[in-house]
Amino acid sequence: MSHKKIKTISDPKLKLEVLTEQEVKKIHDATLHIIENVGVRFPSKRALEIWESVGANVDHEKRIVRVKPHVIEEALKKCPPAYALAARDPQQDLPLDGNHVCLGTDGCGVEVIDIHTKEKRTSCLQDVRDIARVADATEEVAFHWVPVSAQDAPVEARGLHELKAVWENSTKHVQTESIYNVEEAKASMEMAMLLAGGKEELRKRPVLSLMQCTAPPLGHDGGSLDAALIAAEHGVPTGFMTMASCMTTGPATMAGTLAVGNAEVIAATTLLQIAYPGAPVFYAAAQTSSDPRTGVYTGGGPEDFLFGAATNVLADFYNIPLSMGSFATGAKEPNWQAGLEGSLSTFMASVVMSDMLLGCGFLHGSRIWSYAEMMMDCEVFSIIEKMMHGIVVDEETLALEAIAAVGPGGHYLAQKHTRNHMRELFMPQFLDRRPYSTWEDKGDDARDWALEKARKILKNHQPDPLEEKISKEFERIIKSVEKK
Repeated sequence: MSHKKIKTISDPKLKLEVLTEQEVKKIHDATLHIIENVGVRFPSKRALEIWESVGANVDHEKRIVRVKPHVIEEALKKCPPAYALAARDPQQDLPLDGNHVCLGTDGCGVEVIDIHTKEKRTSCLQDVRDIARVADATEEVAFHWVPVSAQDAPVEARGLHELKAVWENSTKHVQTESIYNVEEAKASMEMAMLLAGGKEELRKRPVLSLMQCTAPPLGHDGGSLDAALIAAEHGVPTGFMTMASCMTTGPATMAGTLAVGNAEVIAATTLLQIAYPGAPVFYAAAQTSSDPRTGVYTGGGPEDFLFGAATNVLADFYNIPLSMGSFATGAKEPNWQAGLEGSLSTFMASVVMSDMLLGCGFLHGSRIWSYAEMMMDCEVFSIIEKMMHGIVVDEETLALEAIAAVGPGGHYLAQKHTRNHMRELFMPQFLDRRPYSTWEDKGDDARDWALEKARKILKNHQPDPLEEKISKEFERIIKSVEKK
């Protein structure tokens, strides 16, 4: 049986203000100015037709759309502010209501550090299955973003094979970034309807959500737009993720990069609301900074941490849920850099209550999957979850009776108050609290323990099985796409 418990951050006491109301308004106004005067590229015939229907200025040759501010603002009012991501197991449904932070794996990695050999290799479909099983048994992981690319599956249906693999190996919600054409989108909706129990049931309980990456600066992918419109038609939550990077696909300044990324996300979100008013949508972002010495993607640093907090403030301004990249460190192996970047980025995104966090388990800017990193990332999330609840101060926690009973110079180990509350204290799995002599003799560390835990889960955990008839129907749908 699968684990029913999911650990999320809720009812926080810690707060953070990274942008003032006036600064948010300035970014919003700059965003509207960009969309109206510079424009956003929409390389989709259907998208251009939708824009023309509301009087937007459409350049069909360049496929650039310029839209008046009132069109954007009126459409965004139709976005639902809260809804739930449904899971195969209803006990694992996730409320996106601004008061929960849910951790997910990251998506579209292309390499895996093999769980048995520890050698780096190209990702395959079996990796999708194995990671799903480990995530299914891990309380900190609340949902799946399809983690790695099944590069041994046919490219025309790869995203569908990945969905089937996760659904067969976990009962948690599934989100994917790998559905970006009309045929795959239609097929994925058919699969989701089968799992949910019909078209209307899927609207009520969306067991699937789609993520579509923008094409910065100020652009989109045509297939992704068409797929997003099909998802919106079926009531499947869809988000557009900007990955604008300071100095390359965004201005060198953080405010400018926020405005560029915001224009990409808000313009596409508006498109979905024009076509299907009230369709569930979410804001998604993973902005970063290019390295000034080389111009390459960094995947970590103070800019990333600030972006993680600032983007949630923008999503709150538009009153829609947010999915934020956090753990996807630039480190090449599980080391101090991975711990630093994962901790700070996730804390900053959590303290502002980003609804969904992505990146668990990834190294080298979401390229390389590591089981050891996954387990240690989950420990980081547990620490942050504990911190976010702050300190409870009441008659029971002040412990005056216990203090009086012990008095000066005693100890609290034998107190009933200690027995009642000791399990509330954080108990790490991978932080090294051994005596120095033991550490010196053993020679192992957190990476060894984390990998061993993942191996035990993969060996012993058996997820609740998917009905065989549904699996067979999934196979039929996938083969029909492959034939086309």
